Amino acid sequence: MSLTPVLLGLGSNARREHNLTAGLDALADLLEEMRCSPVFESLAVGYKGDNFYNLVVAGVTELPLMELDRRLKFIEADNGRYAPERKGLPLDIDVLMYGDQVGNFHGLELPRPEILKNAFVLWPLALLEPGRLEPRSGQSFEDLWQAAAIDQHLWPVRFRWREGELTPASLIEAFPPPLTA
Repeated sequence: MSLTPVLLGLGSNARREHNLTAGLDALADLLEEMRCSPVFESLAVGYKGDNFYNLVVAGVTELPLMELDRRLKFIEADNGRYAPERKGLPLDIDVLMYGDQVGNFHGLELPRPEILKNAFVLWPLALLEPGRLEPRSGQSFEDLWQAAAIDQHLWPVRFRWREGELTPASLIEAFPPPLTA
């Protein structure tokens, strides 16, 4: 079976470090050649609650799209996403891109429209995959980020996963959190 490159967006605003770490650990079992963007903190967008941590993961998989999406829902469920007593959003994992597929696949729009609407998706993508082209626009993620006029507040934060720091200290120093964070 052939390998398909995928881009996934992860977010959490409840027990952020714990849930993102658990999500990354589970994804490491699903994806090969997994790489992570820096982690960003942002104000909640379209959701009431505490600030979010977000990042993007790139990798390759043998799983067909709908099977990958189904397994992502299981990972979310294992981390309390659908629990009736949950507080906030423990873990959200979205398929941003699956290869270069464009269209609606059983209700899953690809590439995910949020890529161009949310800074907490586009900035990590621009850092992780700067030269990769967004298939609808034909522009690189880096160029899309440079041209973006998205009015959202976000800033890089320290985040360790396994043996490494996902967010370089130089990025944190260049973009400190706002005084009202």
